[in-house]
Amino acid sequence: MGALLGPAEIRDLAAKLDVTPTKKLGQNFVHDANTVRRIVASGRVDASSKVLEIGPGLGSLTLGLTETGASVTAVEIDGRLAAQLPATVTALQPSAQLRVVHQDALTVAASDLPEAPTHVVANLPYNVSVPVLLHLLATFPSIERALVMVQAEVGYRIAAGPGSKVYGAPSVKAAWYGSWSTAGQVSRQVFWPVPNVDSVLVGFDRADPPGDETLRAQVFTLVDGAFQQRRKMLRQSLSGVLGGSARASEILEAAGIDPTARGEAISVDDFVRLARTVLAAS
Repeated sequence: MGALLGPAEIRDLAAKLDVTPTKKLGQNFVHDANTVRRIVASGRVDASSKVLEIGPGLGSLTLGLTETGASVTAVEIDGRLAAQLPATVTALQPSAQLRVVHQDALTVAASDLPEAPTHVVANLPYNVSVPVLLHLLATFPSIERALVMVQAEVGYRIAAGPGSKVYGAPSVKAAWYGSWSTAGQVSRQVFWPVPNVDSVLVGFDRADPPGDETLRAQVFTLVDGAFQQRRKMLRQSLSGVLGGSARASEILEAAGIDPTARGEAISVDDFVRLARTVLAAS
């Protein structure tokens, strides 16, 4: 196995680059080799994988990915980190397959990457983890598997099913693309600086989408409406989207959904059925 970065190397690199981890960019750098290898193994990365890593930072996880022989594309928004990463990785793993793209992950497109990714493995910046995930899944249908480290509260929300207290719009939108599950917690002590929130690993497996882009857009519009005021009944929360509460009740009943139910009780399949009913009626 190749060498990975420890706490001393992380601090030395940061000092060399004059990098102070910022809350704004959600920068907390992993410095524990066991955690890195656990993430890579949970992500089912091997030499045949084409991995997209978001926010590689100083390169801890990047080195864990490249040591498998996988082809890795790392997208980094911080110019100093993007410029340094190839040198860090090459010094420890001369034969690593790594390309670095200096860009905001929220705007990255297929044309920006050298190849279509099959895997996403990342320690995601906590302040933008859900928008980044949804953007990547929509933009790269080639992604079959993801394993991301996110703030625990966000991770449990993404993986939640109907009826859960934390089930909401991110849960339904994420479920459009496939199945999600939590894959264990991560100690705060493996990061520098130590964050003031807990972290969790969340895994994803792609499934065939329930419909085309028109249907997805309609589903997401309904989801946003249903959870904007989550304590309201669907006939009320969707009245603005569906043309009044009476019309909303009519459409919900036509889709086989109780108009007095709340968004937190409705699965992605229910939202898909409702969206099909709305589109058929328009």
